[in-house]
Amino acid sequence: MAAQITTGTSELRDITKMERIGAHSHIRGLGLDDRLEPRGNSQGMVGQAKARKAAGMVLKMVQEGRIAGRAILFAGPPSTGKTAIALGMAQTLGSDVPFTMIAASEVFSLSMSKTEALTQAIRRSIGVRIKEETEIIEGEVVEIQIDRSLTGATKTGKLTIKTTDMETIYDLGTKMIDALSKEKVLAGDVIVIDKTSGKVSKLGRSFARSRDYDAMGADTKFVQCPEGEIQKRKEVVHTVSLHEIDVINSRTQGFLALFAGDTGEIKPELRDQINTKVAEWREEGKAEIIPGVLFIDEVHMLDIECFSFLNRALENELSPLVIMASNRGMSRIRGTNVRSPHGLPVDLLDRVLIVSTKPYTEEDIQQIIQIRCEEEDVTLAPDALNVLTSMAGSTTLRYALNLISCAQVIARKRKADKVDVEDLRRAYTYFMDEKRSVQWLKEQQGSLVFEEISAVTVTSASDTPMPMGEAVDT
Repeated sequence: MAAQITTGTSELRDITKMERIGAHSHIRGLGLDDRLEPRGNSQGMVGQAKARKAAGMVLKMVQEGRIAGRAILFAGPPSTGKTAIALGMAQTLGSDVPFTMIAASEVFSLSMSKTEALTQAIRRSIGVRIKEETEIIEGEVVEIQIDRSLTGATKTGKLTIKTTDMETIYDLGTKMIDALSKEKVLAGDVIVIDKTSGKVSKLGRSFARSRDYDAMGADTKFVQCPEGEIQKRKEVVHTVSLHEIDVINSRTQGFLALFAGDTGEIKPELRDQINTKVAEWREEGKAEIIPGVLFIDEVHMLDIECFSFLNRALENELSPLVIMASNRGMSRIRGTNVRSPHGLPVDLLDRVLIVSTKPYTEEDIQQIIQIRCEEEDVTLAPDALNVLTSMAGSTTLRYALNLISCAQVIARKRKADKVDVEDLRRAYTYFMDEKRSVQWLKEQQGSLVFEEISAVTVTSASDTPMPMGEAVDT
């Protein structure tokens, strides 16, 4: 998106707005109506009606706080929208309910034990809504007087503040004078001062000063003069995750570790103390637990030790809803020689609700391609859309979506506004899909270096593939 701005000297400048477009940046929600019925094409979601409805029912229970400590598995072939549904759930939940997304392989790449990495992910998915009362001073500034000493070392002053019912004068110290100066508070501003922290917030200009043109800017916000008492008690609500409380209270790491990301291992004794304290706050009505969602993508990459830990973690009093995704069929459980459905142990499968996703129909694929074209700001000719849809059916949906931006580059080279069939054909010849890649490997048998493994054959994804690295009986 480019916009032209005219300056005072009549010269034109192009300002380009850069946007990061990701694989799922078109997802805005689950696309369900008020009765949790899936719409055909809504909020970036297409098809997978049963899976989306199941996800909507789960979300309803999450929002009511009734499904914590349970697990759900999205199982289906690659490129059937498992991650898209999880991201749709995250968008629907909003910012108040914690949603943590990890890939199973992350657990092994962190500089901490596997169980610690999972514990941190679980506690990041549990929110604590803390309520506290604070005293505030709210009103319209009538006058500010600041007196400085001859050396400038000490500052004193008076602040006259009013509401519609009363007016009060406050003596100011050095810190409060600095806070007011930092916020550039002037007479006629409506401000709020938090008495505990000394923080000054400017709400806007009073309507009584709306004719004071000298003090106005283009973005000036006008508000009514507050009513009632100047000093009030106000309930403030903060939502933090259990993991953030852990890090802040950890002496070895401290508050700054939240920004650095390197939190290290946190002692179990500290977590027990925090759990006890949070339980006390709940009994006193000061805090409320918000069980969130932990999404583990490619869950079959976890090993048997992680699965055993998850079994126990799901039975804890403080546990989130765990959503997992797997594209495996009968597969070996990592760390064992046991084959199991979806690569998960039977005892964990017994705890989960399984939601299946199915391959998209041709009509669904066409709608997904149109949505991605809008997201990437690409115009496809009608014939090119039909060709790309049939291409997605013969290759894979992801391959077809990847060709959109490649074909746009080719179209721009010939100075065309629309991507045509010829652009797609050229992109198709430049980039191989998985089937043609396997065929090319067979043709290059004598040229490439092959690792000889007995009784293991490389097959196309369209056939029945054997998971790589799986134990083979010879």
